[in-house]
Amino acid sequence: MSDATLDRIAAALERMAPAPLSAPDFASADAFVWHVAPDRLEPVDRVNRVDLGLLVGVDRSRDTLLENTRQFARGLPANNALLWGARGMGKSSLVKAVHAQVLAEGLPCKIVELQREDLPSVGRLLGLLRRAEARFILFCDDLSFSQDDQHYKSLKAVLDGGIEGRPENVVFYATSNRRHLMPRDMIENERSTAINPSEAVEEKVSLSDRFGLWLGFHPCSQDEYLDMIRGYCAAYGVEIDADTLRAEAIEWQATRGARSGRVAWQYFTDLAGRRGVRIG
Repeated sequence: MSDATLDRIAAALERMAPAPLSAPDFASADAFVWHVAPDRLEPVDRVNRVDLGLLVGVDRSRDTLLENTRQFARGLPANNALLWGARGMGKSSLVKAVHAQVLAEGLPCKIVELQREDLPSVGRLLGLLRRAEARFILFCDDLSFSQDDQHYKSLKAVLDGGIEGRPENVVFYATSNRRHLMPRDMIENERSTAINPSEAVEEKVSLSDRFGLWLGFHPCSQDEYLDMIRGYCAAYGVEIDADTLRAEAIEWQATRGARSGRVAWQYFTDLAGRRGVRIG
């Protein structure tokens, strides 16, 4: 094969190869979303979040996560955190609200959202963040794994970091409805069918053990549910008498078959719309 042919092949391969990933201007925003195909970090101009003071019934989790985040933003040791438990009780809202609070206190910290299905690309993302001067909360919402899901192996790159270790300027926060990140029936099935039952489930179950903080979220009481709505009304200036609010809110949660922070916000959204109050 001639040198000219080899040069043409090399040039063609170079054109096919993706361009090296360049770091965005991290000073342009405090929040980013990671996308793949092609790899890129897109800045978020306005984060969808609520004020920390409006999150009711999660005081212990709020204080623990806030202090952990403050330590991290100050360049001190901090733990990865798993927020697990009942649906709609403010797990992801708390992460975003804590980030906003830390920024309001003048502590430098960015947040990067990573989708669960993009976990296989996390090594490339960590390599990009490792080279930056900023400090980053890497956030994955609604994290869980099915029996045949191999994405959990990629998660170890975040929690353990392999040979290089987790970047010193990155901490990982995840939310999940499951404490062990996979359904209990799948854990039991794997335990019952494996040649070595203990080893079969250890690799997957031990993922949650790699989080230094486990913050549990449990269904709210009726009083907490009503307190959430009263807090929203006060914050956004929606006026309604106490008896009407109580009757409507209880009827609303009865039609939903559930009582949670999400249901409280949905009722308040309807109420604000009926009262002509903008909340956007």
